[in-house]
Amino acid sequence: MEQLEFFALPNPCVGVCEANSKGYCKGCLRSREERQFWLKMSEAQKRQVLRLCQIRRRKLQQAAERGQDEEMPQAGQMGLDF
Repeated sequence: MEQLEFFALPNPCVGVCEANSKGYCKGCLRSREERQFWLKMSEAQKRQVLRLCQIRRRKLQQAAERGQDEEMPQAGQMGLDF
């Protein structure tokens, strides 16, 4: 069963607005396109972006635990349609 959303999804920006070498924001891990179109996205698209950011953060944490640089896909290759 899907939970109803009663509140608008907040912007995940944490004020660290600098892109890493793969094109993701170092603070929120959104791609340039995900940051640029956030206000125009539907709630479903925003939820998808937040899920992708969680996945990206987990991959970075796992790589850090192994002492490696994690290879993430280049920003824009995640297949979101805005």
